[in-house]
Amino acid sequence: MRKEVIMAGFGGQGVMAIGKNLVKAGMEEGYEVTWVPSYGPEMRGGTSNCSVIISDTRIGTPLIEHPTELIAMNRPSLAKFENEVQSGGSIFINSSTVSAEVEDVERNDVTVYYIPCDDIANELGNNKVGNMVMLGAYIGATEALKVSTIENMIEHIFEGKNPELVKLNIEALHRGIEHVKK
Repeated sequence: MRKEVIMAGFGGQGVMAIGKNLVKAGMEEGYEVTWVPSYGPEMRGGTSNCSVIISDTRIGTPLIEHPTELIAMNRPSLAKFENEVQSGGSIFINSSTVSAEVEDVERNDVTVYYIPCDDIANELGNNKVGNMVMLGAYIGATEALKVSTIENMIEHIFEGKNPELVKLNIEALHRGIEHVKK
């Protein structure tokens, strides 16, 4: 198994957290992993991104030319990375910020998932968990990692903090999984 994923969105949408969760869970499951963040003016509202590789074989370079999957949390991210995704790959789109119109993805050689991350997060009462909704959608669709491993990572991240945050983030994760399983 080898997953090469680019996650991108506006600074503050939690794309780095999605990447870190994937890497930590991948390590926990015994995979080789890399995480390469892209910082700079992105932290002030521009488009930020990171790339993650999860592999059952040694990783020679952390650079990704043609990802197997793209997680696009906004339209500029979709525009920037859509054409880089491998034929046969998948694109996960936050349809709360990118409409689910046929014209949004111009390719017909990839699988496209529209997930209303921000809308689901707002239904849960906290607009900051949209990234966990997207992480759930990714895990639900690809089955790259075990849900229980991701849940453990969430529990570890919020350990010692408000226990309601653990519950909320796990609920957001499951709502994303449920959305792609429909």
